[in-house]
Order: sequence, then C-alpha cells, then structure tokens
Amino acid sequence: MPDFLLMSIEYGGYVSIVKLVLFLILYLLWFLMLTWAHKDAKAVDTNIGFWIGLIAGAGAVGVLLWWLIPVFIVGLLAFMALVGGTGLAYVRHRNTRVLDFDRVLTIEHIKHTFAKSEKLEAMENFKFITANNNEVPSPEPRTPIFFGYRTAYDVLTDAMWRRASTVMFAPKGDNYEVTYHIDGAATKQPAVPREQMEYLIHFLKELAALDADEKRKPQKGKFRTAQKNVNVDWEVMSAGSTAGEQVRLKQVSKEHDLRIPELGLAPDQQEHFNHLRDNTQGVFLVTGPRKSGVTTTLYALIRHHDAFLNNINTLEKQPATQLLNITQHTFSPTDTGTGTYATKLQSMVRLGAEVVGVGECEDAETAKVASAAAQDGKLVYVVITADSVLQALGKWIKMVGDKKQIAETLIGISNQRMMRTLCEECKQGYAPNKELLKKFNLPAEKAKVLYRPGKEVYDKRGKPSVCDHCQGTGFVGRAGVFEMIALNDELRKAIRQVKQLPELGMQFRRAKMLYLQEQALRKVIAGKTAINEVLRVLSSGKKPGRPAAK
Repeated sequence: MPDFLLMSIEYGGYVSIVKLVLFLILYLLWFLMLTWAHKDAKAVDTNIGFWIGLIAGAGAVGVLLWWLIPVFIVGLLAFMALVGGTGLAYVRHRNTRVLDFDRVLTIEHIKHTFAKSEKLEAMENFKFITANNNEVPSPEPRTPIFFGYRTAYDVLTDAMWRRASTVMFAPKGDNYEVTYHIDGAATKQPAVPREQMEYLIHFLKELAALDADEKRKPQKGKFRTAQKNVNVDWEVMSAGSTAGEQVRLKQVSKEHDLRIPELGLAPDQQEHFNHLRDNTQGVFLVTGPRKSGVTTTLYALIRHHDAFLNNINTLEKQPATQLLNITQHTFSPTDTGTGTYATKLQSMVRLGAEVVGVGECEDAETAKVASAAAQDGKLVYVVITADSVLQALGKWIKMVGDKKQIAETLIGISNQRMMRTLCEECKQGYAPNKELLKKFNLPAEKAKVLYRPGKEVYDKRGKPSVCDHCQGTGFVGRAGVFEMIALNDELRKAIRQVKQLPELGMQFRRAKMLYLQEQALRKVIAGKTAINEVLRVLSSGKKPGRPAAK
C-alpha cells in the first residue's frame, strides 16, 4: 500500500482522509452542477422541475450507493455514472434548444473555452454604431439582442478577416445559405440555422434604423463597426421572397475613390485617359458588363477634371459615393415632375454643365440628348452596358441613329472587366507547356515563367498554414483590364461610310486596338494575374473578339 494512504489511515483512524476529501470534492461538483442546471434550465425555458429533480435524485441515489457499497472505487464509479449520466442527458437536451455558439461540451465549445479570454477581449474592443451614430452597449447574455449581437460579431469579424466586400444570406429550408464575395468571386460559407438568422436580421435592422417587423418590402440602411480605431461602414439590404427574407451586407469600400493611375490601365491607355482632360467637347463611352467597375472608371474620369475650373454634373439612378465639389443629380421615376431620365439630363445640360457624367444610358432618347450636348460644346462621359468596344459602338449607333453626328462627337470608347491580382506573398511560378502557349497565342520567349495562386502549405503537425496576406485565396485585390479605342480622322470617316459593324472592327484592329483577352494576357505575362482568372472572367460573358496572330 502506498505510503500516503497508510499515513492518511493512521491519521484518521477509521476514516480515510483521502477518500473523504475525494467524496467532498465530487459532492461539491454535483451541487455546483445542480445550481448551474437550475439557472440554465430557466434561461433555455425548459422543464425546470423535471430536470432538477432528476439530477438531484440521481445524486442522492449515487451518494447512498457510495456509502452502502463496501468497495470504495465501485461506489465512486456508481456515483459518477448516475450524476454524470443525468448531467450529460440534460446537456444534450438543452443543446437542442439553443443556438450553435451557446451549446456546451461540444468540440467547438471546448476549443473556444481555451481562447475565451482573448475572445472576450476582442468583443470588448469591437463596437457597433447605429445609423443614428449611437454606440450599442454589450447586451445581457441569453437575451434575444445578445444572440443577434453575438452572431453579427462572428459574421462581420470573419468577413473582414477574409476581406469579403459583400455577405449574402439566402433562405433555404431550415437554414440560410451564406456567401462571401471576396475580390469579386463568390465563396460559399457554412450555413446558419434559420432561428439564429432571425435574431441576426432583427439586430441588423435595429442597427440600420429599419422596420424590424417589415419582412416583405425592400429596405436599405447603414451602420458602422469600430475596432481599434478602424471604422467600417456597412450597407444592409433586406427584401422578402417566397422562401423567406433575404439579406445582403455590403462593406462601403473606397473602391469608388480610385484615380486614373490606380485603375489598372496599360501605359498607352492611361496616356489616352489623361488626354481626355484636355478635351472641351465630345462623347466618351465607358462600357462593360454589369459589376465590371464602370462606375469606378466614370468617377475617376470625372475627378480628373478640375472641379473649380469646370462646372461638373452627373446624373445617376443610384450614386455609389459622394463626389466632392461635383453636383450629383439622382433620378427616380417616383419623383414628381421629373419626367424621363432623358428630360432630366436635358434640363441638367441647359443649366450650364460643362463636363457631364451619365451613369446609365439605356434608351435612345438619353443617347440623343447626350450626343446633342457634345455637339453643343459639352464633354460627356456615358456609361453603357456592353461586352466589347465594338458592341458598345453598335449600340450607340442604333440609339443615336445619326452616324454623321456620332462621327463628329465620339472621341473614344473603353470596355473593361475586373480581374483578381495574384498574392505577391504566396504566388508560385511555373513553366507553361507549349500547348498552353499555343492556345493563347503567347510567344514562348515572352512567357518562360507564368504564375498561379500558391498551393496550400502544411506545417510540421500536418495542419494547413494559411497565407496571412490573402487568407488562402491566392489573390489580393482587383484591377481593371481594358479594351480601348481613341477615334482619329480615319476612324471617323469609317463610321460615316462603313455599313457593317465587323468592318469597323477591322478598322479598329488596323488602328492597333488590342482585344480584352490580349490585354489580359499581358497581365498574365507580367505576373499580375493567372491564366485561370482570365478564363473565369472572360468566359462569364460573351467573347469580346478573337485575338489576331502576332
């Protein structure tokens, strides 16, 4: 027998001090579990009497058996089996009645327990600021506002760490599907239970000063988060659907504040954009598919002009940001006395605007007003939805209907896409095979090494090591890729005389215009993006044209 047991027996006589201390510790743990279960059962709104009676009864029977069974260790095991079994039964029951992050004794709960102090400190440093500029105090635990607060914290901190610009919540069955848009690419995330989403939606609406009870009509508002003196503005949009309420969270970024050198233009294209500032009249078409960054380009061109020397006005249906010292007009069909988009543009031009930005041109009436304004001495930037420079010109000819006027006023066209740029920290070089070079018409001497996103790296323990710079996506940020033509006298003559659009395309090629694919491959050769990214972006729409052989 070990010495310490002999000592305890000698010291206590008929009572073993070690056994007594062990009994008192387990008895105290049972009492603490009983106290916690009583408080927890009330919080989760379950049958308090049943569960407290069950746990108390199990403990009482366990104590009795412990004293009656002559073998101490057997009695101990009987006590632990009874108390532990009823305790685990209660935990399993209560976990079905609470949200995921409030469950106990799960793998996630055990992991978070070790990092609890860091998590609490991070939550204390994270603040929600309402649309009315009021800071939201930390709510009491286990309250409806706490569940929404905690879910919003988890979602937003994760989204910001992953550099997500948009978070989409779409109802599907008993869950909500969650999608992050990171550098323009959609990435699926773990689903959120519908019950948990209800708390989140209610909390977000309260933050953005929206009607929390309205679940069908579209609503839009804003709120702010603050962490370590870094403020982030968020736009929340909600709208009803047959499956349930859809929600979108969009980070109000500074992307629309970019200047011309930051757009991703080739040197010759940037030079052409710089020369636009010297023009006093004409039409320049800013084109691309939806969500291709045309608004950012329009704003960069508008900002390139001196707002103190020029009267600059824009007309948009929904301005993306506020432009300093520039008059921004918003068109809404519900405005009384406004008339059409074209009539509002016409009145804006008559008020003396010298540089005009037309955020959306979707009809012939607007196109004719814009073209006429350029003919009268205005410089007009017009946004059109199109897949290529040639398609944009075809749409403009069809809408304006006067080739002579178009030839006199049109000064250039750009068409664009947004492509993700490779992470400089983890991108990997590789030697492309000859078939790949041949497929993309790339000269071997110029493409000895291409780059792709870095592969997943594992540490010594076999765990994946995520790049801190790109969070494992392989890309950081986006840049524009542009197809562009500046009109000269020869091309103006061609617009007047040529009857078929493909013939104008041949004239553009003679003027050394490079297609989007060719411009994108320039970025691939320079190591700025990857071949797969080019395929992803350009295959999402219509083919802009076939690159000619070099």
